[in-house]
Amino acid sequence: MKAVFIVYGQSLTQPIENLLNKLEIRGFTRWEETHGRGSVLGEPHYGTHAWPSKNGSILTMIDEQKAEILINALTRLNQKTEQQGLRAFVWDAALGI
Repeated sequence: MKAVFIVYGQSLTQPIENLLNKLEIRGFTRWEETHGRGSVLGEPHYGTHAWPSKNGSILTMIDEQKAEILINALTRLNQKTEQQGLRAFVWDAALGI
């Protein structure tokens, strides 16, 4: 099982939710407002007067094959919308209950 943590500019909320639906990824946790800045070229998304944009975040636990499909789809979305900000992080996870 894999944990996939997706951080994105809020303007990508609907396209990412549509992607999760299309891939039949039902279970996830979403944070509607997260703050930060990209590690390379990303501008701050702090939700302040000086930096008003914000991020959203999603965490989902899915099998390894579906994680690979999701990452490939997110990569394609990012290539179309690079200025919006999109990153995904994957690590091993185990079912606790």
